Amino acid sequence: MFFTSYEFLGFFLVLLVLYYSLPKKWQWKLLLLGSYLFYFAAGPWYVLYILGTTLVTYITGCQIGKNFEKQKEYLASHKEELDKEAKKAYKGVQARQRKRWLVVCLVVVVGVLAVTKYTNFVIANINSVFTAFGSGTQLSFLNLMVPLGISFYTFQAVGYILDVHRGTIQPEKNFFRFALFISFFPQVIQGPISRFGDLSQTLYGEVKANWSTISLGLQRMLWGYFKKMVVADRVLQGVSTIISDPATYHGAYALVGMVLYTVELYADFTGGIDITIGVAQCFGIKVQENFIRPYFSTSLKEYWRRWHISMCNWFRDYIFYPVSISKAMQKVGKTAKKLFGQKVGKRLPVYLSSFVVWFLTGIWHGASWNFVVWGLLNYVILMASEELEPLYAKFHEKCSWSNKAGYKVFEIFRTFLLICVLNLFDCFEQVGTTLGMLLSIVTTGNWEVMTNGALLQLGIGVTDYIVIGIGVLILFTVSFLQEKTQKSLRLMIRSLPYFVRAALWFGLFVLVLLWGAYGIGFDASQFIYNQF
Repeated sequence: MFFTSYEFLGFFLVLLVLYYSLPKKWQWKLLLLGSYLFYFAAGPWYVLYILGTTLVTYITGCQIGKNFEKQKEYLASHKEELDKEAKKAYKGVQARQRKRWLVVCLVVVVGVLAVTKYTNFVIANINSVFTAFGSGTQLSFLNLMVPLGISFYTFQAVGYILDVHRGTIQPEKNFFRFALFISFFPQVIQGPISRFGDLSQTLYGEVKANWSTISLGLQRMLWGYFKKMVVADRVLQGVSTIISDPATYHGAYALVGMVLYTVELYADFTGGIDITIGVAQCFGIKVQENFIRPYFSTSLKEYWRRWHISMCNWFRDYIFYPVSISKAMQKVGKTAKKLFGQKVGKRLPVYLSSFVVWFLTGIWHGASWNFVVWGLLNYVILMASEELEPLYAKFHEKCSWSNKAGYKVFEIFRTFLLICVLNLFDCFEQVGTTLGMLLSIVTTGNWEVMTNGALLQLGIGVTDYIVIGIGVLILFTVSFLQEKTQKSLRLMIRSLPYFVRAALWFGLFVLVLLWGAYGIGFDASQFIYNQF
């Protein structure tokens, strides 16, 4: 039941009507039922996976919470008789108990993700090693199903249990309320990866029907459908044609393909998040923004502050910081200071921790080496930029023209082109194929395809290019206005006269109806990030 299907729209409308018709105390319970029905529709067996993750994480959270309460009560009741060392020893014992619960939970929850998503990737690499050494032994691949959205709800569960273990949030003692947090249907497909402390603020509230809030949610959904169905799904055919036959579509085709894919990825992923946020808002629930106009970034570092924000923050808070301050990394830093000096010793733990983050970021996106290489290329560029930061500062200081608007436009274009190159690694499973396609851009002299009509043979006709062009222009205009004013366009439109704003939203609705690229059975292509 994808967001772009009639089934989902019917499901959403029925659930919305029931939500505001039932007594308010039953609202979150209805959302829980609806979320599990939504997930059941994706695959009945998938429910066992998400239910298992929920149960293990819930039990662990409760046990860690009880341990904290036990520790607090014991220290309070024995305040007078315990000295500083005794208190420290007691806290150490309790901390080790909590850590054991945490480790067991992480092994089980992350283990399920690892086994279902990466087993065949490991087998493929073992078979490659056997082949390289001349062995005829080959391991058989396993027919494992990868549950819908397992990467997203697993990360959400891991973030929750780590926050409980750190004592930054209190564990949720109601199992069914916690189950809703893990399974909340708008975000289970492709995020964002919510924190319990944030989402729980509005997830369980008693919400009174408010047309203003609902209309804003519907408008956000409509904007998401425009991005997805008018732009992303129309570009999809051309991208698929180029990717399917790299032997034919190389050179200039590769350049066109990577630009089209970058447009498709943006419209597809941000469109899906717009629908997620809009659906949640219709129910009076606030889901965090996941994008802040990423293609206005002037550097790759800035891009990753604007793109897939919830994922980046998750890796920062739960991987980078713990690894960088771990005892092992501190030892590495001390050793490096003795051997190579203060400067290297200070930076090495940061760079090693960043390497771990970007390797995991790559493998999280997909169980293949192209995603690993994509992640590590991001790492190399970011670390190189970090080292060159003093030179950049001197450059901007000496060259005043580099602080003008024209140079900023150049930086934005340069960053966009870099992102296009990196995104090409998403398209081909074989790293060699990707490198060959990139090399062909400068070695293959087939630039005549840009003008001889060959691009019309990619499954995208003249009308499609016109629609894509208009769609991209609308996306750019909206993003530019938001970047310039730092305000929500929906709220700006709300200040306009009623007939003007009604005409704008009705016009967008008509554009989706007339220009939407519909798939078989009027069910548009699934979102790219569903696979993760």
